[in-house]
Order: sequence, then structure tokens, then C-alpha cells
Amino acid sequence: MSQPRPPQPSSIITPAGDFDFFVGSWQVHHRRLKDRLAGSQEWVEFAGTCVTQKILGGSGNFDDNVLELPTGTYRAVTLRTFDQAKGSWSIWWLDGRNPGHLDVPVTGTFENGVGTFYAEDTLAGRPIRVRFRWSDTATEKPRWEQAFSADAGKTWETNWVMVFTRNA
Repeated sequence: MSQPRPPQPSSIITPAGDFDFFVGSWQVHHRRLKDRLAGSQEWVEFAGTCVTQKILGGSGNFDDNVLELPTGTYRAVTLRTFDQAKGSWSIWWLDGRNPGHLDVPVTGTFENGVGTFYAEDTLAGRPIRVRFRWSDTATEKPRWEQAFSADAGKTWETNWVMVFTRNA
């Protein structure tokens, strides 16, 4: 009786491979609150595209985004890097409408296929906590959510949701 073969290195998912599900070309459905941390219940929905590729020998990735807001289309870039020593990811957002400003990075990890990332930032001059959450990463429609907290994480307002559909 033969022994089962161990997984081949290419099939082993390491933390640096957490975002491997996201490499490729996507259609994006965006749903974003019109006003954040203002009690708004009005959502704006719009389309977009996203193309993601690995960098740094697989220890990072970036995506190029086209966001088709009703008020006008713009581009943005996400940069993600995995810090092997810390065992965590850092994620930065660069909005093409403000190319001289790189957002504060959110940092975090994946657990059971869900990635959760946090940062301390400001909104309209007041301190907030930011949370990114990746879920449904093993499905055909991965999901990203952004939420803000004005009370140090006691309560959260989800203000942006993206659902991705892979291009054929």
C-alpha cells in the first residue's frame, strides 16, 4: 500500500499567498454610502473593473482599478505587501484624484479564509478606526468591505462594499 503524496509546493498556501485568489481581471459591483459616519442610509451603486497581479516574488500584489462613479470615472491603485517577520499584511490605497496622497495602511491577517485589517486614521479632522474585511475568498464572488468606527471600535458603520466577478 502506497503512502499518500504530500502536497506539492505550488499547492501549499502560505500567508504570502493569502491574496492568490485575487490575481486576475475582475468586474466590480460597488455599493458605497453617500455620507460616512453621518447617519446616512443612502447608498450609491456603480460599476468598475480591477486587474490584480503579484509583485515582489509573490510577497505582494497590486491592483489597478477603474471606478465608474455617477459623478465621473476615476482610477485608483491598491498595494499589498506581506511582512514575513510580522506575519501580517499591509494594504495601501492611492486614489488617482489625489495622486500625491497615499492612505494610511491597514494591517492584518487572514483566518479561516477571512482577512481583517485595521488602521487608525482621521475623517473630517476627527480620529476614526478603519476596518477592511475580505470574505468569500474561496467563491466565484469574493467580497471586500470597508467600515469606520468613531468610538475606537465599539461600533462599526460599513460604508463601502465591493463584490468581484472574475472576467472570463
